[in-house]
Amino acid sequence: MPCNWKLLSDAPVPDTIGTLAEELGITRVIAEVLWRRGYTSAQDMDRFLSPGLRHLLPPETIPGLTQAAQVLARELAAGAQFCVWGDYDVDGITSTALVKDFLCKRLGPEVAPLDGSGQVRHFLPNRKEHGYGLNTPSIERLVAEGVRLLLTVDCGISSVAEVARANEFGMVVVVSDHHLPPDELPAAAAICNPQLCQGKVCGGACTGLCDLAGVGVAFFLMAALNRLLPGEPVDMRQFLDLVALGTVADVVGLTAQNRILVKNGLLLIKEAVRPGIASLKVYSGYDRLAELGAGQIGFGLAPRINAAGRMADPQLALTMLLAPDMDTANPLASKLDGLNAKRRSSEQEILEQALAQAEEQKHRLGLVLAGEDWHAGVIGIVASRVVERCYKPVLMLCREGGEDDEKGGVKGGAHWKGSGRSVAEFDLHEGLSGLEHLFLGFGGHKQAAGLSMPLENLEALREGFHQVVAAALGPVPLRPSLKLDRELGFGDITFTLLKELEMLQPFGMGNPEPLFVSPPVLVKTYRVFGKDHVKLGLAEQGAVDRPGLLLPAKVWRKASELTREVQGTLMRFAFTPRIDRFDGIPKIELQVKDWDG
Repeated sequence: MPCNWKLLSDAPVPDTIGTLAEELGITRVIAEVLWRRGYTSAQDMDRFLSPGLRHLLPPETIPGLTQAAQVLARELAAGAQFCVWGDYDVDGITSTALVKDFLCKRLGPEVAPLDGSGQVRHFLPNRKEHGYGLNTPSIERLVAEGVRLLLTVDCGISSVAEVARANEFGMVVVVSDHHLPPDELPAAAAICNPQLCQGKVCGGACTGLCDLAGVGVAFFLMAALNRLLPGEPVDMRQFLDLVALGTVADVVGLTAQNRILVKNGLLLIKEAVRPGIASLKVYSGYDRLAELGAGQIGFGLAPRINAAGRMADPQLALTMLLAPDMDTANPLASKLDGLNAKRRSSEQEILEQALAQAEEQKHRLGLVLAGEDWHAGVIGIVASRVVERCYKPVLMLCREGGEDDEKGGVKGGAHWKGSGRSVAEFDLHEGLSGLEHLFLGFGGHKQAAGLSMPLENLEALREGFHQVVAAALGPVPLRPSLKLDRELGFGDITFTLLKELEMLQPFGMGNPEPLFVSPPVLVKTYRVFGKDHVKLGLAEQGAVDRPGLLLPAKVWRKASELTREVQGTLMRFAFTPRIDRFDGIPKIELQVKDWDG
């Protein structure tokens, strides 16, 4: 699908940009990129380029966090049997691992061993058996086993009925979450959630925290608890590898506080001191000590952890992350690798069926795709792939027959279970709110949501979803936009610039990898390689007596669209420059995202 090209900012770059670049010791190109992204002073640019931990906001800035830490400290000091309740995705698993690892080191392995046999234990719901979030039968079982203090991580903000049931047993519940809160909050002893800051609690004072993943909230909560528990505090920096892994996997904004956490966490992932991380890197195809960016975390490490919760039991991934040595971690990482291969196979099969349905519904502005035998663990991933292909909001539904559905606290027989993904222009959570009468339950974010629904409501949802998308976006299907940083001539692409571009890592939502547009260049060479990839030789037009630079460029999976007829023509390309080290000799290469001409 052709894209609209837009500059990240139309604001003119000031004449002082060269002075700013000189003051910071960076190229003018990087200074202009930062300026267009909203960093308009030397101090702002320096803080972005050097996101030190000293720039983290105090934990107590998060609404409810101080009270939550105080409740945990009081109950743990009194010897209450404790359980941390997580979620089956990467964010929930890393959150649980962080709390377990912290308490083991802070209270001592004799009090809080990682196997859960002491005062501190954990619960990770099984996607198929328990569904998302808290569920009453498991709470009742924990009570029977003596648990009196429950901490939720990456879940709980919507669990009104479940927390009420826990309260009936005298259980003390602390909710730690980052999802959008409903109108009615659970009656927990304490709730910490940065989303509560949006003008309701702290007047926006916690700017930079609202994008935290669940593991980020858990990190700040444990940092506050670290100061309250008796004895010597531990160094919280050792847990940042888990924070980076969970934050990148949850696809939250990688700016402000998240940038600091992830940037420093990636350094720990490089060192791979944690055996589980080291083993996971190796089984993801990387060297144990390889330096990984957010993209490699998101496409290599995270899917293997997610595969445990999607295809089997999330406990596998948790045990691997907490493994004391490589001998313990390696068999678990191998299992996760196998589950991930199984997940990919299932995903491809469902994707083909989903795209066929999308073609049948191409007249609709919002797509509702359903398969009786689709795997619940992969429909969210497939929904994202369909959004990429069609650039429309997508709901993917699979049938769950005769099993209890804990989503939203509602139980039932056979029903549809759904996962939705959206385009940037459409607030999925808000859109589904207008269709709430069709659901047994739903929840989520602007860009992602989950739901459950009676079988008979499928056609009503298809028509209703189309109507709410049309009302929000208009009757004409959207085209995706490419946000460009600036035009970049080949003469400005140097190894110095490419090394400076690496300083802008980690890339992700809120901080996309810089994307440039070329002046008109000549396509001198054209070659197809692999299954559907193209390699080009692009020549910048120089003076008569001075030929322009010739740079290689690769275009992935687009040979059917960018055909040999382009050879010998003048075109403009949207690209990201990279250093190619494939044959051991560093070379400049362009990764093409789109073209015009």
